[in-house]
Amino acid sequence: MKAARAAFALTLICLSGCVHRPATRPHPTGESAAPAHAPARAPGGRYAQDRDSTPEQVPDLDKIPEPAPKPEPPSQYGNKSPYSVLGESYRVLTSANGYFERGLASWYGNKFHGYMTSNFERYDMYAYTAASKTLPLPSYVRVTNLENSRSVIVRVNDRGPFVSNRIIDLSYVAAVKLGVWPKGTAMVEVRGIDPAHLDRSAPDHRTPEHGAEPIRNTVVSTRSSAAAAPQKTPKPALYLQVGAFSERPNAERAAAKVRAAHLGDVQVIEAQVNSKTVQRVRLGPLKDADDADRLTPRLRDLGLGEPRVAVDN
Repeated sequence: MKAARAAFALTLICLSGCVHRPATRPHPTGESAAPAHAPARAPGGRYAQDRDSTPEQVPDLDKIPEPAPKPEPPSQYGNKSPYSVLGESYRVLTSANGYFERGLASWYGNKFHGYMTSNFERYDMYAYTAASKTLPLPSYVRVTNLENSRSVIVRVNDRGPFVSNRIIDLSYVAAVKLGVWPKGTAMVEVRGIDPAHLDRSAPDHRTPEHGAEPIRNTVVSTRSSAAAAPQKTPKPALYLQVGAFSERPNAERAAAKVRAAHLGDVQVIEAQVNSKTVQRVRLGPLKDADDADRLTPRLRDLGLGEPRVAVDN
């Protein structure tokens, strides 16, 4: 995940177009050469560190305020749509209003601290921020760790994480607050916040069919409480969804192919999505994110398309 950020810097030159670049010549992703206060770059690399890390001491979270959502104009940088990274194309949403998704969160920290984010702000691992592949920059979302019910508001000002099975990349302090650090990943729920109407947020649907996967993001509108912390949720279950089919025979054929590979339990689940009946083919429940990462390329090799993480209560 961390290495993908460097690739992002090399593949999004079109993001800045003809707009004037500051004297530091930041890359179109928002990542720049090391700022004046940062150490020298590691040999052959963009960053001072080859690997990401954390500060020696965990900060006092009570002294770090969460951001107060407020209306902001779209950033001049980082909102080109569609854009491509590592062979995948993504569309940026016009608004975070109504956004809802469940999946896996990761985090990034000391390696990127002080470098430019995708909208040309300095990344501060001690601020409640996050990176998203498709949410507009900037925007605000509430992230809830479904494994412990901790919740926090973050301001999205960066792009990523550009790896499979991750829907949001949290700043270090947000990861600490949510309990994602030091574990590394967690099953989360992400709800868009409308800063102009804090009584509105995304509805409590089960996992959307497409979420923020490449070129297939789905948004659902709503009218419910955004700023209030979510209620305690049951322990979630993690799956890899192979596909969603309108016809049961097609779903059964896909399920049979996965079963023949002996990768684990396979289920065909009927669900209602946008008033239509679909048949979801899922592998799981899985033990953890490592299990999902291990099985994803094996499912991909079966020729059934790109699997994605699904989280259910």
